[in-house]
Amino acid sequence: MPAAGVRRPGGDVSLFRSVFLDSESGSQLVWSENLKAYEEDLARLMDAGGPFSEVVEGYSDRPMQLEMAQAIARAIVRCETFVAEAGTGTGKTFAYLVPALMWGGKVIISTGTRNLQDQLFFRDIPTVRKALASPVTVALLKGRSNYVCRLHLARAAEYGRLETKADTRYLREIVRFADMTDTGDKSDLPTVPETASVWNLVTSTKENCPGTECPHYQDCFVMKARRSAQQADVVVVNHHLFFADVVLKDTGVAELLPTANTVIFDEAHQLPDTATTFFGQFVSTGQIHELCRDTQVEGLSQARDGADWVALVGRLDKATKDLRLTLPEGMNRMAVHQIAKREAFMAALETFKEALEELNRALTEQAQRSELLEVCRARSEQTGVFVRKWLALAKGEEKTEDVLWVETFGLSLQLHLTPLSIADVFNKQREGTPRAWIFTSATLAIKQDFSYFSSRMGLMEAESKTWPSPFDYGENAMLYVPQNMPQPMSPQYSDAVVEAALPLIEASGGGAFILCTTLRAVDRISARLREIFREREWPFPLFVQGESGKTDLLERFRKSGNGVLVGSQSFWEGVDVRGKALSLVIVDKLPFAPPDDPVLAARIRALEKEGGNGFMDFQLPEAIMSLKQGAGRLIRDERDRGVLMICDTRLVSKPYGRRIWQSLPPFARTRDEAVACGFFRDGDRNRTV
Repeated sequence: MPAAGVRRPGGDVSLFRSVFLDSESGSQLVWSENLKAYEEDLARLMDAGGPFSEVVEGYSDRPMQLEMAQAIARAIVRCETFVAEAGTGTGKTFAYLVPALMWGGKVIISTGTRNLQDQLFFRDIPTVRKALASPVTVALLKGRSNYVCRLHLARAAEYGRLETKADTRYLREIVRFADMTDTGDKSDLPTVPETASVWNLVTSTKENCPGTECPHYQDCFVMKARRSAQQADVVVVNHHLFFADVVLKDTGVAELLPTANTVIFDEAHQLPDTATTFFGQFVSTGQIHELCRDTQVEGLSQARDGADWVALVGRLDKATKDLRLTLPEGMNRMAVHQIAKREAFMAALETFKEALEELNRALTEQAQRSELLEVCRARSEQTGVFVRKWLALAKGEEKTEDVLWVETFGLSLQLHLTPLSIADVFNKQREGTPRAWIFTSATLAIKQDFSYFSSRMGLMEAESKTWPSPFDYGENAMLYVPQNMPQPMSPQYSDAVVEAALPLIEASGGGAFILCTTLRAVDRISARLREIFREREWPFPLFVQGESGKTDLLERFRKSGNGVLVGSQSFWEGVDVRGKALSLVIVDKLPFAPPDDPVLAARIRALEKEGGNGFMDFQLPEAIMSLKQGAGRLIRDERDRGVLMICDTRLVSKPYGRRIWQSLPPFARTRDEAVACGFFRDGDRNRTV
């Protein structure tokens, strides 16, 4: 029996935690009885005949979901760290939402993407609130670049030199939107694409925000979102915002953490890479161009007589462009030892540093004449400090354990300083106020072993558990590895992937994802498919990453019912297409990270220096995690059927291949093309019956 006075939730759960705590009175017996009552209430609430059956169509018992919810409940009560892998179909979202909302207190939920944020805020949490009859308040908090800035909007409307007629039209729409909206969230204005360049002119960054000195401070959408988050019981953020804030103290999460009882990371497999980005440092040419733009506008407006702003900005802008031109075109990642020998790059970097320092001197002399000039001065000074440090490290004048590297894109460049490991620095963030830390995803373990993820995040002492997917993969899914494929590095490999895939695409009647490991493969495979579909007059619509936004592509793919979508990394995860619209997932290669990636190479060197094996201890686990995400696109519902085709024969020919496929769900397996094609015919017969 639970302790006397424990309130059973189901009507109003708001008193559950307070009664629980009030009844503790230092007694271990009472504490354990209350925990038992907590678990019993979870079982009652999540039963097929419970309140969820009234608000969720087709709701049914999920024993693993309940078991996971009870495990998370124990971690919340005890303020422990818990790592949970929940296979597709387990119902992990409800498994962490129900105990978190029942227990109460301040809850921060961090998701992998802004889309998942919106899904939680607008769909999942309202459903749980309704089922629990819970009065908890919920806030959605995004990074400041997602909110219209009234100051920069006014400046853009007055001074902005827009590049296209479309941007001019978009600006007018944003001006009208800002007068009508309560949130200022750009996702609430779908008529202006998220990729439109005008958003850069009407949103703020940490660097160019004047803070309390802004004339619009009281009406600031960012501040409004932060105030709402401060007052809410549950705050939904994303990983990028969480770590950006914890590191930069920029957007409110750092202020929320001290009061939080529970922090939950959904899609936690993304955390190591996201955290690495934010615990490191970088400067981009894009930031410099924005600094130039803001300085020139504000200088000419507020201190025209103070300096020759056009000349100063022009020199820095030219130095920035010249720096980019010293490195090859396209997307590249280069370690410092690869570029330090490039005399042209090092000379251009010196010139860039001098132009930045010259601008900073002028800004320092005139900063007192306007709040925004002071903001520009602080930005230029901070950037200058980093550039001088980076240059000194590149020359060998200073030492560091971090990785020094450069990344180039089309017209831009980034200087990076990245830590080899974020485990220690992340653990420091978890120190202090006792609270529960919950990490969950469908892909955290390798054959039920969490050591790879836990070691990267510094969670080796954390309790962990995996719950497999309840779906019948042996009956409803097949893993097919074709025979006679060339080696993955062969120039003819992408063409061979297409030839091997065609019989499967025809047998499935379309409804296929082709997941590629490189953008080059996306281009080659899509070009060949377009050619062949036209020649054979196949009726399958072709959707290619880059032709439009991800959301638009997916929506059109779903509606087509028989489409073929070719994409790279962004389509390997966070994509949910159910039913016959997706019954074939083709992976071109095992997703090994390129060994010449500067950060990866540095980690491998460090690992091998300590006696480890770079491939087995890092590259292989990373590839397995990525492949599990890609494979997870296939079966999204208990009624789904389909084939996972992995074209890379290393899965069966290499000794490590066994470790890879054993980490995947328990598919039926074949290397016979006829058997794989027959799987679709058998499925059609079963559906007919």
